Amino acid sequence: MVRGARQHNLKGVDLDLPKNKLIVFTGLSGSGKSSMAYDTIYAEGQRRYVESLSSYARQFLGVMDKPEVDRIDGLSPAISIDQKSGSNNPRSIVGTVTEIYDYLRLLFARVGHPHCPNCGEEITSLDAEQITRLMLRMAWKHELMAAKKGVKLLILAPVVRHQKGQFKELFKTLAKKGYSQIRVDGKILKLDDKVELIRTNFHNIEAVVDRIVIEPESVFEKNEEMGKQTKNRLFEAIEQALEISAGLVVMSVVGDNGLSFPESPVEMEDHLFSEKFACAKCNVSMPEIEPRMFSFNAPEGACPVCSGLGSKLVVKTELLLAESLTLDEGGIIPLAAQFETNTWMAKLIRQVALENGFDSKTAIKDLKDEQREILLYGTGKREYAVKGINSKGRETTWHTSFAGIIPELERRYTESSSEYVKTELEKYMVKEICPECHGYRLKPEALAVTIMGASISEVTALSIENAREWMETVMSSLSEKEKTIAGPIVEEIMSRLKFLEAVGLDYLTLSREAGTLAGGELQRIRLASQIGSRLTGILYILDEPTIGLHERDNKRLIGTLRELQKLGNTLIVVEHDREMMMSADEIVEFGPGAGSQGGEITYQGDVNNMMKDTKSLTGMYLANKKKIEVSNESKVMDPEKIRLMGASEHNLKQVDVELPLNRMVCVTGVSGSGKSTLIVKTLYEALSRELNKRHKREQVNYESIMI
Repeated sequence: MVRGARQHNLKGVDLDLPKNKLIVFTGLSGSGKSSMAYDTIYAEGQRRYVESLSSYARQFLGVMDKPEVDRIDGLSPAISIDQKSGSNNPRSIVGTVTEIYDYLRLLFARVGHPHCPNCGEEITSLDAEQITRLMLRMAWKHELMAAKKGVKLLILAPVVRHQKGQFKELFKTLAKKGYSQIRVDGKILKLDDKVELIRTNFHNIEAVVDRIVIEPESVFEKNEEMGKQTKNRLFEAIEQALEISAGLVVMSVVGDNGLSFPESPVEMEDHLFSEKFACAKCNVSMPEIEPRMFSFNAPEGACPVCSGLGSKLVVKTELLLAESLTLDEGGIIPLAAQFETNTWMAKLIRQVALENGFDSKTAIKDLKDEQREILLYGTGKREYAVKGINSKGRETTWHTSFAGIIPELERRYTESSSEYVKTELEKYMVKEICPECHGYRLKPEALAVTIMGASISEVTALSIENAREWMETVMSSLSEKEKTIAGPIVEEIMSRLKFLEAVGLDYLTLSREAGTLAGGELQRIRLASQIGSRLTGILYILDEPTIGLHERDNKRLIGTLRELQKLGNTLIVVEHDREMMMSADEIVEFGPGAGSQGGEITYQGDVNNMMKDTKSLTGMYLANKKKIEVSNESKVMDPEKIRLMGASEHNLKQVDVELPLNRMVCVTGVSGSGKSTLIVKTLYEALSRELNKRHKREQVNYESIMI
C-alpha cells in the first residue's frame, strides 16, 4: 500500500497492489512508471533492509535516500532485476556469472579422466619405485649431465601449496622430525633461523628431504655398488617426501656453478611428480586434480602465456611502421620522439642497422625482408657496442644485445605499471587468440582432463542447449561409484541450464564474456539465478525483460515469470510489450502524458476491462481501436551500398551482406541468430579499420568490406 508518492513527476499517487501476483506497470515513456517501481517501492525496500543492519555493516553498504512518499505498508523484501550492463572484466563469463562453471570445475575434479598433455594417453598413478626410475632417466638425459658430468638434485616435499598464513607450527613440526632446511617461495632457508612470513600473502613451502648428486649412467654401470647405493638413497628420499606431502614430490635440478653442492641454491629447475597421476612414456607428472586446477582465475589453472584471459595483446607491424618514412624521420611510430632526441635506444637501432647492411636514412618500404626481420625481432644474443655521452657528460660505450622492436614494446607493456604507457602502447597492439591455449584459458594439464572425451573448455564452448544435451548423456558414461559422486553436481548444473533455456538464452555459450552481453540478456541471466534460488515472499521488480527478445521467445519468458510468482512472490514488471500486458494479473497505467504531463494513474485493474476503457490510451491500442499508421510509400533505394563479405564471427556462416547507404536499415531475427554479431561486432570493426587508421583493432573474422 503506497500513499502520497511524489518522487520525480509523481503527483501524490496512492496505489494498492495485490501480493503474489504478476503486475505490469505501463504507460508512455516518462509517465512515472520507473519512478514508482524503482525510485519509490524498491528504494524504500532497500533502505529499510539496510537500516535493519548494524552500523558496522551499513558503512559498507550505501544507504539509499528516503523517497518522497508519505507511507508504504506491507512492503516485502525487494530485489531489482534491471538491465544494467555487467562487468567489463574479461574474466567474467556466462559460466561464472551463473555459477555453472564452478560446478563444472567440481565435476571434472571428481570424475574427470586425466591424460598426458603431450601424447594424449590416459595416465595412471605411480609408486615410489616408478618415480625413482623416472627421476634417474630425466637426470641422465638432462643437459647439465653432459656439461658437468653429474647432476645435483634437491628432493623436496611440498607441504604447503599456494596458501596464506605464517605456518609457525608447521616449521616447529618439521624441525622436530629432523628437517634442517625448507624452501619458501623458491628460496632455501634454514629452520634454525627465525622464518617470518607475511600472513596475508600466498606461500609455497617445501621441506628439503635430501641432496643427491646423480653420476652419469656409464658410471652407474661400471660401479654397481655405488649405483645401488644412490638408487636406494633416492628411493628412500622419495618415499619420505611422498609420506609427508600427501603423495607429491619435487625433483629440483640445481644449476648453480661450483664443484660442491651449494648450501643455498639459487638456480633451480623443478619437476613435480605425483603418486597419483603421471605418464611413464613422456616423464610428465600431473598435479593433484582439484577444482582450482580448472580455474582460469587461479595460478594453478590459468594458461601461463595469457594469464587465463584466452587472448593476448600483440604488436602489429602495420600499426607500428610508417612505410614511406626512414628511421630518422619517424618510421617506427612509437619511437619517433626517441630518434628526434637521439636516445640510447635510437643509437642502438642505428648501430644495429649499420652492422646489418642498412642505415637510418633508408625508407622502411625499401628494406629487404631479412633487414625488416632484424628490425622487428632482433638478432638474438649478438652484442653491439653503442657509443654516446652518459648523464655525467662522459663518453661511454654500452655493450648490449638487440631484442627487436616488437619484443621490446611487448616487454614494456608487460612490465610497466603506468596506465598512460599501457594506453599509448595499446595503439599499436591487437587482441589475438592466445597461441598457447587457443582461447581455452587453461594450462595444458587442465585441458588434458576429460569426461566423455571432452575437456572442461570444450564443454563451456557449447551453447546452453547443447551443454544440457551433453550433461544428459554424462551419467550413462560413468561407473557406479562415479555416478554416486557426480549425481548431486550434475543435478545442480542441469537445473541452472534449464532455467537459462526457460528465459530464452539457450543460444549463449557458457564461455561468452559477460561484457559482450546485451542488457536484456544479463537481466534474464539474473532472472534465471533468482528462479534457481527458490526464494519465497520476495518482491521482484523487472525493467522491460522482453527487450531484445523475438516474439517466439516471449511465451517462455512469461512462463518463467509465472513460475517465480507461483513460488509465492510478487512481480512488478515495467513493460510495453503487448503479450506481457495481456498475461498480467493486474495492470497499472501511468499518464496521461510524459514528464510534467504525467505522474498520475490513469487505469488500474485487469487487462480486459482496460481494453474497454476509452480513457486508457494503452487500452485503446491493445483493443486495436487506435493504430500506428505505417506509410506504404515506396522508397527509391540509393545505388550506393556497403558490401561486407565472408563474415564468420561467432555463429555467422560466411555471410555476405549489402546495406544501402542513406537509409534506415532494420536487421531482425530470433534471439541468438547473429544480428548483433553481424552489425555491432563485425560491421563496426570493419568500417573502423577502413575509416580510422588509428583505430584499436580487435580480432574479428571477415574477408573484406567495400564502401
